[in-house]
Amino acid sequence: MPDRMAAHKVDIGTPLDKVIHGGNLHEAAQRYGIPYAQWLDLSTGINPHGYPVPPVPADAWRRLPDEGDGFAACAARYYGAPDAAHVLPVAGSQAAIRALPSLLPRARIGVAPLTYSEYAPAFERAGHQVVPLDASWDSLPEPLTHVVVVNPNNPTAEHLSAGKLLQWHAQLRARGGTLLVDEAFADTMPSASLAANTHRDGLIVLRSPGKFFGLAGVRAGFVLGAPALLDALRHRLGAWTVSGPARHAVKAAFEDPLWQQQMRTRLDTESARLVSLLHAQGFATRSTPLFAWTDDARAAALHEALAQRGVWTRLFTASGSVRFGLPASEAEWTRFEESLREAIR
Repeated sequence: MPDRMAAHKVDIGTPLDKVIHGGNLHEAAQRYGIPYAQWLDLSTGINPHGYPVPPVPADAWRRLPDEGDGFAACAARYYGAPDAAHVLPVAGSQAAIRALPSLLPRARIGVAPLTYSEYAPAFERAGHQVVPLDASWDSLPEPLTHVVVVNPNNPTAEHLSAGKLLQWHAQLRARGGTLLVDEAFADTMPSASLAANTHRDGLIVLRSPGKFFGLAGVRAGFVLGAPALLDALRHRLGAWTVSGPARHAVKAAFEDPLWQQQMRTRLDTESARLVSLLHAQGFATRSTPLFAWTDDARAAALHEALAQRGVWTRLFTASGSVRFGLPASEAEWTRFEESLREAIR
């Protein structure tokens, strides 16, 4: 067990103040000399068919956001949290990732070696010791006090059952620790969420409407957990964390179950199409309805060859793996399929 608990750094091998994300299209345009407008961007897992936000009321621009507007209650209903007291709206889950580590007792925290790259540096900056987490463990090693799980994982698409996560939570609570579950990509599988369990001390769930609803630009997210923890986080982040127009957009999306049902069906179909294209070229994949991932030995070379053709994917340098988002239109699907065939000749 001791070798498996060695401290580790963020996967992509960059300094802690320079974490790389997808969507960095201006950087790609500069590096490859291809104009920005000519790129096909598949580097994120954001739904390319974003929610059609209704016109924003004038008051949403003029007035300060009002916490009595029912926004938290709307999110509680959509996510299945116990009630509004267990939901804190924030300016994207990114804000919570930066602030939460300083609210937890400093300790050893388990983070998967390849996962969302903000977690390890955020906890290290707050004085925690980050150690590699193995998703196959049934019993967590004794030195671990806190654990972060992105579920389904970004980028590997690995998914842990609610039963296993609650088992881990019970082990950590016995040590006075915390389980933080990031469900940014869980809207496509709502029955697998731990949101309903966030009345339990030591369980934090992060949710983001940016991925499934294609609303990443509104910078809204939610922290689900015990009211005492949320009060401490609210104090840390300050007032008016989510703008009026963002609240309007997200609330409309949450209250549209027909769109949600139709979109889940559409994403399932398009994800299967993406996986089929990659399998046809001999690439084994894991996938969610919003992205596919491969750690094939040819993955890094494929990323480079696609980039030379103006198709941008997300390369994870340390592991040599690549994540593919969904094309937005039939023309983009055709371009991706043709570029994929050319890239592996």
